[in-house]
Order: sequence, then structure tokens, then C-alpha cells
Amino acid sequence: MDLLPSPERLGAAAANAFDMVFRGGVADLRRTPARIIDEAPKRTIYQYLGPSERTRHLPVLLVPPLAAPTICFDLRRGCSMAEHLLELGHPVYLLEYGSIAFSDRDLGLEHWVQDIIPTAVEHVSDHCGGAPVQVIGWCLGGIMSLLALAARPDLPVNSIATVASPFDFSQVRLFAPIRGAANVTNGLLVTALYRILGGAPAPLVKRGFQLSSIDKHLTKPLVTLTNLHDRDFLAQIEAVDHFIDHMHAYPGRTMGQLYHRFFRINDLAGGKLELGDHAIDLADVRVPVLSVAGRTDTLAPRPAVHHVREVLTGAPEVRLETAPGGHLGVLTGRTAERTTWRYVDEFFARHEPREGRSHLRVVA
Repeated sequence: MDLLPSPERLGAAAANAFDMVFRGGVADLRRTPARIIDEAPKRTIYQYLGPSERTRHLPVLLVPPLAAPTICFDLRRGCSMAEHLLELGHPVYLLEYGSIAFSDRDLGLEHWVQDIIPTAVEHVSDHCGGAPVQVIGWCLGGIMSLLALAARPDLPVNSIATVASPFDFSQVRLFAPIRGAANVTNGLLVTALYRILGGAPAPLVKRGFQLSSIDKHLTKPLVTLTNLHDRDFLAQIEAVDHFIDHMHAYPGRTMGQLYHRFFRINDLAGGKLELGDHAIDLADVRVPVLSVAGRTDTLAPRPAVHHVREVLTGAPEVRLETAPGGHLGVLTGRTAERTTWRYVDEFFARHEPREGRSHLRVVA
């Protein structure tokens, strides 16, 4: 082991430090070009732009969780799931909810599960000449996508991949103190808080995300200094910081449902959930499902994520995979292209109908 860094390493570190201080950073944060194909309150559907002659697979719809910026799927150039899927020849679409204000406090999960996501799936299918859609959902985006399909089995969905989507919150040790405090107060303290605030404000969501990996947050200065020569490593840190700085708020009613139905009562673990006037049973999902868990994810540990197999009793296949990374890293970390993305690519390719590829037509 070399005790002294080489001249090349010192030179790379000096160049990276200069760019970080005087040129605004080292990450290429330019977004993959996209256009809007549909827009309504709390629902904007984008189509990522790529070479149309390379379109040879079924369309993919990317579904983010609430509160998270959609750049989770397009983190930076060279580490973008959207860019990767385009290069494979998929028509790629993104669902965005927009910012959440105090006036949106009465919006519940049913708004996204029964309206926003099903409408997005139908629009994408129509935009591709009626082709069935392949869905990728991260975190709550994966949960809501499966709930939407369980409520509407007629939706034109070919298969679904969920990444870091927990279905048994008793397995999430990070929430154990919250659950214990809720049992003492019968949930009244947190209920009063989100009702007063109209939900969970963006700064609170940001701090919560940082606390989920507090060890990495505290050691980041030392780790950055140690890896100052590694430009790609520094670019990833910069891109993740940019992502965290753009967190959104949770609307009040949705926050209440997550808190009471998911965290406290753990309804999802049983596979059934009542939203509004609709009882949803995840056993009604009838398409193949892939579930990928992050090896070091504290927000959605592997047992909580892979519990999905226990509730998707009607799905023809439920494939379980584990990949390196925490909650965001498993989706778009530096190893994701070789792990999570490869699992998704292989899963979608195996379940694509051959006739679906030859007749695909994307509306210009």
C-alpha cells in the first residue's frame, strides 16, 4: 500500500478541487431532453427524447414517490436510468406530480392511486399506439403503482419493476421509535403536527432523508477529501446533494394515511388497503413483478421490500433481487447499471411479447 499519493493522483485531486470551488462542481447535471405530452393538476407526463429509429421495445413509464424530485431517474449524465433505457431502444416516459402547497393538504393517496397513475399509464399506452406499458416505480412510487394496478387490473400494463419499495413496515427498524411513541400517544401528537402544517414540509422531508443515512452524512467531508482524486465519485456525491436539496412536501391527508395505515397499523403487510371508498387487494395484480432491494437500505431494508412476494399471490411471477446501495443508491448509484438496471432490463426483455415490439408506434 502506497503511503504517499502519486503525482498523477495529486494532479487529479488538485484539478477536481479547482472545479469544485471555482467552476461550480464536477457533475454533469444537465437533464436528458424531454417534452410534455400531457399536463393536468398534479400530473405532468414527459417523454424523453431519443433517436426514434432505435425504438424497438415496449414503452417504459417511470413513477417517482411523492416528495422526491423526478431527477431520481435522471440523476446526472452517465448515471441516468432514463438515458440508459433510451439507449436500449425503449420509448421512455416520466410522471411528475409538481410541487405540493398547503392548499393540497386534502389530497390523499387515492388521488394518485385511483386517478393520476392510471391516467398516466393510459396516456403512455395511447401515445405508443395502444402498446402495453412497462412500469418502474421507486420507493412509494412502486407501492402506488402496484396499488393502482390492483384497483384497475384492466390497465394496459405488461410488467412492473419496483425498487426499494417496502411492504412490511414492521421490518423497518428506523421507524420503530416513531411506532413506539405513537402507541403511547395513540398517534395524536404526529396527527396534530401534520394537520397544523398541512403535511410534511419540504425541509422536514429533506432532513428525514438525510437522517436515514446519518453515518454517511457525518463522514461525507472526510470521505470527499479521501477521494478527491476520483472525479466520478465526487460527481455522484454532488448529484445526490442536488437531489436532496430539491425535495418536495407531502400533502396532509397523504401524510396521515402513510403514518396511520403504513407505519402504525402496517396494512400493506396483509396485502389489503382501503383508500377512500375503494378496498384494494394486491392479490388482484395479474402481471409479472420484479422487486429490487438495496443491500444497505435503512428506509426500505430487504425483508420489508421482499415481503411483496407474500401479498402478490395472483401475479404470474414475483422475482426478488438484491443490489448494492442504500435507498437512492440502489436505484441510481454508480453500480446500478451493472446490477439494478441489468435486473430490470432482463426482466422486461423476458416478458415482452414479440408482437408488441414489431407493432410499436410512437406518436410524434
